[in-house]
Amino acid sequence: MRVTMEINGLPLELWRLILSYLRLPDLGRCSLVCRAWYELILSLDNTRWRQLCLGCIECRHPNWPNQPDVEPWSWREAFKQHYLASKTWTKNSQDLESSNCFYLFRRKKDRRVLSVGPGCEFDNLRSALLSAGVYDRIVLLPGVYEEQSEIFLKAPVEIMGRGKLGDVALLVSFNQHCPTMRLCNLVFMPAWFTPIIYKTTSGHVQFDNCNFENGQLQIHAPGTCQVKFCTFNQSSINFHSVAISLLKNCEFVGSENASVMVEGCPSVDRNWACKHLTMLAKSRSVLLQTAEPPLCSMSKLESQGHLLMRSVRTCEIIVGGDPSNTIPALQTQVMPKKGCEKESDNAGNLTMAHKEEAVTMETDSSDSELSMSSENEEDDESIYKLPYQAHSLSHMLAKVIHGRPQTNGLTALQNDYELKTLQQELQKDKDTQSLANAMQGCLVQKCLFRDGKGGVFICSQGQARVEGSIFRDLTYAVRSIQNSKVIMLKNDIHHCKTSGIFLRLGAGGLIAENNIHSNCEAGVDIRKGANPLILCNRIHSGLRSGIVVLGNGKGIIRSNQIYGNKEAGIYILYNGNPLVSGNHIFQGLAAGIAVNENGRGQITENVIRENQWGGTDIRRGGDPVLRSNLICCGYSDGVVVGERGKGLIEGNTIYGNKGCGIWIMSSSLPHITNNQIGHNSIYGIAVFCRKDDANDYLANQGGNENFNDEGEAANWENELESEDERLTSRRPISVALVESNNINHNGAAGLYIKSSEALNIIGNAIHANHDCGVAVFQSSQLTRIANNSISCNSLGGVLVEAECRVDLRGNGIYDNSSHGVACKGDGIVTENDILGNQGCGLKLFQTSDMKVTKNRIHSFRGYGIEMLDQTKALVQDNLIFQGKSKKSILQQVSSVEGCIIQNNKLLAFKKRSDVAWTLENPPARPHIEGASRGVSTAGNSQKVSNMTARIAARVDSGCHNNGSIFCTIV
Repeated sequence: MRVTMEINGLPLELWRLILSYLRLPDLGRCSLVCRAWYELILSLDNTRWRQLCLGCIECRHPNWPNQPDVEPWSWREAFKQHYLASKTWTKNSQDLESSNCFYLFRRKKDRRVLSVGPGCEFDNLRSALLSAGVYDRIVLLPGVYEEQSEIFLKAPVEIMGRGKLGDVALLVSFNQHCPTMRLCNLVFMPAWFTPIIYKTTSGHVQFDNCNFENGQLQIHAPGTCQVKFCTFNQSSINFHSVAISLLKNCEFVGSENASVMVEGCPSVDRNWACKHLTMLAKSRSVLLQTAEPPLCSMSKLESQGHLLMRSVRTCEIIVGGDPSNTIPALQTQVMPKKGCEKESDNAGNLTMAHKEEAVTMETDSSDSELSMSSENEEDDESIYKLPYQAHSLSHMLAKVIHGRPQTNGLTALQNDYELKTLQQELQKDKDTQSLANAMQGCLVQKCLFRDGKGGVFICSQGQARVEGSIFRDLTYAVRSIQNSKVIMLKNDIHHCKTSGIFLRLGAGGLIAENNIHSNCEAGVDIRKGANPLILCNRIHSGLRSGIVVLGNGKGIIRSNQIYGNKEAGIYILYNGNPLVSGNHIFQGLAAGIAVNENGRGQITENVIRENQWGGTDIRRGGDPVLRSNLICCGYSDGVVVGERGKGLIEGNTIYGNKGCGIWIMSSSLPHITNNQIGHNSIYGIAVFCRKDDANDYLANQGGNENFNDEGEAANWENELESEDERLTSRRPISVALVESNNINHNGAAGLYIKSSEALNIIGNAIHANHDCGVAVFQSSQLTRIANNSISCNSLGGVLVEAECRVDLRGNGIYDNSSHGVACKGDGIVTENDILGNQGCGLKLFQTSDMKVTKNRIHSFRGYGIEMLDQTKALVQDNLIFQGKSKKSILQQVSSVEGCIIQNNKLLAFKKRSDVAWTLENPPARPHIEGASRGVSTAGNSQKVSNMTARIAARVDSGCHNNGSIFCTIV
């Protein structure tokens, strides 16, 4: 109590002034007096404790070299941690507990101090070492000390330079043969006879506050080292099969090769220091530090200046929701009208608009506004109308017209699309958690690597862990090969002359929460069987791709932000086969994901948005599984399947892109199923047959990466797996297949076909598009259109141009604003329900040659079937209902003798009849077995197609310039 009164008797500032003169031992004694004195000593953090920490010749600023201007949260704690770490070299009690030397060391209050220099008892280091006892301290006075032969260290001692760092320089080569050593406040330069400055093969060595100039350190198992607050200038440190070693707060400058080289599997033969180094490394691991909030929101990224600066506007995306709530950014769209028809109500005159023409239109109108009828006409129409709403695909239309997402389902979908933090990733995967906590091999913490060739090189099953470090202005940051393992956590890797991180030849490990940006080539380069786990990184602003996977490279790429790269966000080629899941890939200057040259991959549940080229680009044998992704707000097409592209495209939401939803070249072989494709500015799905034009498009969406690694051949063909093995996990197809998709509210035709190959269009709901439902402009091979629901489109249901071959079978073609089917080509129209369309039910003209059988046709205003010009047709066994119009049910103007009309049933409506028209035996088409359960085999595809996700997106205020918005492909 009296002591407390004495403290209160003086101002706090005066006590602090008095205590600022005390040495460290005296401060410790004062803190033991009482609680009040203890708190008083703690209050000296920014004064006396700071002076002690910065004035210690054994250490530097606690945040050197990466953040020397940032003060630690506690100077006292920083000083304490350094003091404890500096004593690691003396903790070999397990080896020395029973020895006399350790007993004497424990009982002596002060170790012997040997001074070396002019006027001291020793004039050179070698003689002092010969006279030193165990744990003695050798102090070198300022000067340069050179030895003409290698010095063997046989007794554990401490060698320390006096004065400032740089005052004492050693031109010596040390070879350690004792259990432990410590060297502090020294400058090391190689002797004339060897570049090796220090070597240990069994013991532990500790370096504190030293500089290494133009030399090498070699640590061989079971030897270990602890290096802290040291600078390596054109120097390197090599680890050979070490069990564990620690580099902390070091700077590596100007290396001609790798600054840190780790070679060989960690040895099972461990020395006494391993457990102490493990505890020390775990206590300062970045995983134990307070995690920063994830940079997943657009507003936060924008505030940090990571977004591309351009004229933008914000829109809200509603996926699969109420059509009356369309996105504001799409209220006006520029829509090319090439190949779709416009007709007057009665004359049936066909008008073709050219590609160069553009029509500005509103896309936020409801489906009811697509009708050309007045309110009175709608009342009359209801009398004549046949009910068809209960067909097999009505559940897909309900999602568009009437469906509102349930709250629980919406929350689940948003959570799936939300970026997961590293802690969430670790909690759900015990193996990943174990990998993240592994402490083996070389441990690098809070170091700076700059202005040299390489940072860390791991080979021959070596292991390294790199945390909180900065790699900048190097040729490469980290290179891991030959089944090695690297763990990289919270590093900053930027401005490398090639790729930031290379993984080769079976290398693996964990790359998590790093900031990888502004590198000249890929941020992460994976090839030759490498299989890393890449989690929660920010990979951005690269001059080429974000991540490249090729040459049988694998890997799990999850929960990353990949944005602002000049080329593809993720580029997969030459049989690369990664798992890409839960990433946000946005604002790239090329494709979001490019799969090329026989690349593969499982690409699931990613958000791919606002990329300048295709959200996903597949070509030249690329064969990925693209499932349950949100691909939206792109400045070109959502998905591009180019020449010889393959792949399963399933359960995706493709929404609000300025080009097409999916752009397909007819030479490709994709399987497109169960996707939501809506509110894209041009076509929902477009199929083209023209060859690649390199002048219109760059060489490839991924860019021109240098895929020859140091002269190695890029011929991966001999490493490709067999086609049978590739397709064992999914249904094989021999013709491009578009099935079970919901294609709605797109700016032009729902499905546009200009193909030289066969195409199957099965079981789709094509609804409320702002042109034709399906427009077939070129089809030299048979295009099969079967069991689709084609309804409420702004123009006709199906348009078939001259010289096209189609098989139109089992479709329900309802309530389109022009003709149900308008055909100039050849083929079969059979077993369709063509009802309620504003023009003719079926119009055949020019040189059409069709077989029209077993259809049910009804037109409210026009003819049921109209045949004009030089039409040839077999019209047989059809059921044709009369509409309100006084026109004949069937109109034949064609003079060609080849027209055969027989066995058709024509029904005229009688208002006084009590019997209403119905579709029975069979019911309304299309008929699809199991359609109510969904066709997709993807676990999450129903969730993506049923629910609504709102995201804040940035959309350009303008359209594309002279470049093709269709993404003309190479």
